[in-house]
Amino acid sequence: MKNIRDFTLTELEEEILNLGEKKYRAKQIFAWLYREIDSFDEMTDLSKELIQKLKDNYILQNLKLSQFQKSVDGTIKYLFELNDGHKIESVMMKYKFGNTACVSNQVGCKMGCNFCASAKIGFVRSLTAGEIVSQILEIQKQSGEKISNVVFMGIGEPLDNYDNVIKAIRLINDPKGFNIGARHISISTCGIVPKIYRLAEENIQCNLCISLHSSRDSIRSEMMPINNTYHIDEVMKACKDYIKKTNRRITFEYALVDGKNDSHEDAIHLARLLKGMLCHVNLIPVNKIKDGKYEKSSTEKILAFRDTLNEQGIVATVRRELGSDIAAACGQLVRDQKTNID
Repeated sequence: MKNIRDFTLTELEEEILNLGEKKYRAKQIFAWLYREIDSFDEMTDLSKELIQKLKDNYILQNLKLSQFQKSVDGTIKYLFELNDGHKIESVMMKYKFGNTACVSNQVGCKMGCNFCASAKIGFVRSLTAGEIVSQILEIQKQSGEKISNVVFMGIGEPLDNYDNVIKAIRLINDPKGFNIGARHISISTCGIVPKIYRLAEENIQCNLCISLHSSRDSIRSEMMPINNTYHIDEVMKACKDYIKKTNRRITFEYALVDGKNDSHEDAIHLARLLKGMLCHVNLIPVNKIKDGKYEKSSTEKILAFRDTLNEQGIVATVRRELGSDIAAACGQLVRDQKTNID
């Protein structure tokens, strides 16, 4: 049966009409879907007859918490089990401005970035929109706290699961859903160029983050196989089109690896690449992963790289590292090793 949380309000209205019910019932049901309920029986303003129709035609799919870990900095990493038995990780990070949920959108990842733990576990399938938004619901349920920001920076490449991610964003943004503003939602992509062009046409005011990690094709291709398909100049062209059409600033994520991409010359080369663009550079000390070959740059190199970019007119900051002691930081999320879908 269909997962009822996979529907937008418009889609749910059509479903409810097909059940022979009044259209307004969809709004009642939709509002319940973004509360912490476990069954249709908890929808107390619906008739028993309608509740039975829902039970007969849909499932109310909730995630099962397998385990969680809490960092010394307050970050919490959750391991959730999906209905088919596969598992994903999600993270709640605490900031002064509110709580951020880092959500996964796939079981595993196809992209093969060699500094990322998610790439080493293989790809199984993409999540539905309902499975994506259920991570936020379950985080709120488990933590007892409200989520105010969402980042698609967990397991999986968001633009490789484009339709479900866009639907999830619309559900998160819907005033009758989570009512989280689009500017509090961020998508991080390794740079699937055709989908960047497509995203520019969506009229969604979310934040776009590009995992760049080098301004040189030779180094970026070594770190990120996607660069063999879409070279840096193609990514930059798509980014400029995105900025022109949306008037939104792009964040370029740059993981600093000792001796690989962290020299003064690398900083100058990056500044020249980004000159004149409406952008921001988020510097990320690369995080250690199992069997990983990269080591993070020294604090001195990181700060020098930041200062060089700033001096060249490129706004750059160093990302605050959260959850690294529980493998919840950037690039460290994994899943269970099950490889077959039941």
